[in-house]
Amino acid sequence: MTRRGFLAATAAVTAAPAAAPARSAMGFSPDCFGVSRASRAPLDYIQYGYDRGAGGVQVMLPSPLDPDLLKNIRALAEKLGMFLEVTLQLPRDDGTQFEQTALAAKQIGAWCLRSVCLSGRRYETFNTLADWKTFVTESHARLARAIKIVEKVRIPMGLENHKDWTAEEMVPLLKQYSSEYLGTCIDWGNNMSLCDDPVELIEALAPWSLNSHIKDMAVEEYADGFNLSEVALGQGMLPLKRLTATLLKAQPRTRFSLDMLTRNPLMIPCLTEKYWVTMPNRNGVYLARMLRLVRANKPAKPLVRLESMDQEARVRLEQDNVRLSVDYARDQLGLKV
Repeated sequence: MTRRGFLAATAAVTAAPAAAPARSAMGFSPDCFGVSRASRAPLDYIQYGYDRGAGGVQVMLPSPLDPDLLKNIRALAEKLGMFLEVTLQLPRDDGTQFEQTALAAKQIGAWCLRSVCLSGRRYETFNTLADWKTFVTESHARLARAIKIVEKVRIPMGLENHKDWTAEEMVPLLKQYSSEYLGTCIDWGNNMSLCDDPVELIEALAPWSLNSHIKDMAVEEYADGFNLSEVALGQGMLPLKRLTATLLKAQPRTRFSLDMLTRNPLMIPCLTEKYWVTMPNRNGVYLARMLRLVRANKPAKPLVRLESMDQEARVRLEQDNVRLSVDYARDQLGLKV
């Protein structure tokens, strides 16, 4: 599709609603609008989220940092009553850029940061156990630098379980650093890709909860494992009310941001040898439990494949997924402004 054709197919569907919907206290992650390619520029994304019922947004700050832009971001968020969180990368160097971004986050009124150790997926990124161990060593070094900075700046940071650490690896990691400024951005579905039970994962990480990527999941088997797909809140297999209550009981400060990615299902090849290369300490119990969970939660309808849809239909699906999720969070989960 040409750029002009994409814009034409997207514009009418993504136009701001005539009247903003009743808002939820739930925010939006930066990845909720990948199909329609909504601008992630902070001012644009704050307004875009507000117009679609969000209570806040996770933003990425541009470099170099413009003092006037930071003032405008704060002013708009305060005017609209939106909470802000800032997504940034863990430092690879002396941490200068990380510290500057953390300070800027405080200037715009962000209450916390969100970061990850791995941008990809463990079972796809690493081909050998040695590669994984190198990543672990490097991640600890980067995390140690980041923690010194957030303690200095005095702004908390949620580290997301980003298809990297298993539950039994992440809990000791959090205990090891034991900083009041280090918590978790708990993603509700990510660790299913590592054969972690989603309820047990959230219960394990709940004491460190800061921010949270709320989502609902649907699954179906395929020859080498299972497909994993985000669906609108309330349309999947996760016990959303139970998980919300678990996090709020453990950490009442927890904020929730929708991480609804409208995309093709992810293929989790848990029946292949390569999948297990970096997880030698996991036994067949994890595989058996996950496959039982998958088989017990067959989707009510086939998982969506975007290639079977034209661009307008894809964008409409994405907008509907977000709208339905906002309504569910507000009306069923009690996440009200």
